Amino acid sequence: MLPKSPQFEAALSIIRTLRSAGHEAYLAGGCVRDLLLGRDPEDYDVTTSATPDVVLDMFPRTFAVGANFGVVLVAAQPGGVCEDGSRKPRSITEVATFRSDGAYSDGRHPDEVRYTKTAAVDVQRRDFTINGLLLDPTRLFLEGLKPVTSDSEAVGAEARTFLAGANLRSAVIDHVGGLEDLDGGVIRAIGRPEKRFEEDQLRLLRAVRFAARFGFKIEPATSFAMGKLAARIHAVSRERIREELTKMLTEGHARRAFELLDETDLLVQVLPEISKMKGVAQPPQFHPEGDVWIHTLMLLEQLEPGCAMTLAWGALLHDVGKPPTFRQAPDRIRFDGHVEVGVAMGAEICRRFRFSNEETHQILALIDNHMRFADAPRMKASTLKRFFRLENFPEHLALHRMDCLAAHRNLDIWTFVRERFETLPAEELRPTPLLTGRELIAAGYTPGPAFKEMLQTTEDAQLEGSIKTLKEAMDFVRERFGAPNAP
Repeated sequence: MLPKSPQFEAALSIIRTLRSAGHEAYLAGGCVRDLLLGRDPEDYDVTTSATPDVVLDMFPRTFAVGANFGVVLVAAQPGGVCEDGSRKPRSITEVATFRSDGAYSDGRHPDEVRYTKTAAVDVQRRDFTINGLLLDPTRLFLEGLKPVTSDSEAVGAEARTFLAGANLRSAVIDHVGGLEDLDGGVIRAIGRPEKRFEEDQLRLLRAVRFAARFGFKIEPATSFAMGKLAARIHAVSRERIREELTKMLTEGHARRAFELLDETDLLVQVLPEISKMKGVAQPPQFHPEGDVWIHTLMLLEQLEPGCAMTLAWGALLHDVGKPPTFRQAPDRIRFDGHVEVGVAMGAEICRRFRFSNEETHQILALIDNHMRFADAPRMKASTLKRFFRLENFPEHLALHRMDCLAAHRNLDIWTFVRERFETLPAEELRPTPLLTGRELIAAGYTPGPAFKEMLQTTEDAQLEGSIKTLKEAMDFVRERFGAPNAP
């Protein structure tokens, strides 16, 4: 069954236009792979024999963002009107000219490209066999992709003459053995693996991500080359490494991804702090699952597809301070100060990968507060309410649940905190303060450092429910801090 998304229709429209002008054109890369796997592609790429200057002239709305590498972005006509009256956004399709690449001196981009007229040559430059498949839409429609005059709406009409009994595989062109590897669940570099990874070191991480996402195994020669070249990953920008790691953490297969990072010697390169968790024992009475590495993997296993990236990174780093604080005490294994050390290490990791200030703040907050749950049943009402005021508290709650399930599996404290948090009225969690600095000044108190303590102590009493009016608040201040000094 063909997809009916505007992006798919836009790509078919581009292919139709190119073919009507005598050029070869196919769907290429990840979209073909995803269609064959029954997944919805995020975007659709087109590969063609037409050179960039031809593509730029052929379509009215284009962006020559990668024309030096044979890539042009083509924007489709907005298809219809949204409910608010605005035009629907244009679909952007990447159109790449058949090419072979020269040397990659920077480890990311070819120094030069040479255009070729054959798709068979073009696919040899791609990364993995499952991403080297092409799809020829003309094999799926009774009349091929004959030219039509309208824009995106017309493409849907072609789907109505979809050949009965046709399937996507019948339209696939495979020059690299990608179909066999797709069927066998294999990630295999095209051609010589070392050459593919030397061309673009980011492919080292992409191999791991694809293998984890699809539940595939990495072919031995490809895996060997990854381990051999693992140190080359430092040629990739830290932002790109962060993006790949975040995708691994948030696509629903984080545990397998990090196991593969470890198996291919990439983990010690990109996150040596996590690699050091291996073999660090924990007290079995609290952690029957094993060492810190196993515990962390068990948290990662619980991360759901599409989870917040801050929660995912918080789960990965919550115990990062344990290896350097490990101590075998007379009574049991201890990790004195591992939270404080972990926050400092987490801050350095966030700086290294250039997280935003907002992302860093939340990740560090998750590390900093993950041990506080143990005290929650004994907290004063004011302390518990302030705990609940942590920014995005549901993430803290989610991390604690995963932490418990990856260890002793006792959810009593999580249940207690969740029920209290979910049933506490908002006006009790953040009541309007009974007292502010204005009232203190009006009562004769001199502004100064003591104001902060006076206001916080008074708010604590308000949160505890022991004072409920302004008069009671002022009486509380006079009793606790004394009357204001006479002028």
